[in-house]
Amino acid sequence: MTLYDFQSDSKKSDWRIIDDVVMGGRSDGSFSINSEGHGVFEGKVSLENNGGFSSVRYQPDKTIIDGASQVKIRLRGDGKTYQFRFKRKRSDYHSYVASFQTSGEWEEITIPLNQFKPAFRGRDLNMENFPGDQVQEIAFLIGNKKAESFKLEIDYIKLF
Repeated sequence: MTLYDFQSDSKKSDWRIIDDVVMGGRSDGSFSINSEGHGVFEGKVSLENNGGFSSVRYQPDKTIIDGASQVKIRLRGDGKTYQFRFKRKRSDYHSYVASFQTSGEWEEITIPLNQFKPAFRGRDLNMENFPGDQVQEIAFLIGNKKAESFKLEIDYIKLF
């Protein structure tokens, strides 16, 4: 099942940036579709004013996960650590989070769905891991507790 497959005609408007500016921070992320048809999430994370994160989010129609046990993402990062995040419902205050390290090369990241842990504002919650039944938001987030520039190119996001 494909959650998102970037193409040159993909809509940039499907994705929205949420930075720490919502809490007074000064990080600055952006999202675009490049000439190769990949999603590009890039910018700078700032620690000023208690900042420290940038994210890009997509809210598909309610997606029922039928028999999938893992997410596979083809991407090229910059050697930094990122988070991939699910929300079961748009209205949930928490997300289910898994971190991954990028290599600087094109690669396929595979994460079992049962390894996504519930978190809210950087804190783990005392709840069960992602139940793997439905998705109404997916997101990439960078927040490594340091000021840094970043760039993540995304080809596709699939469930298997």
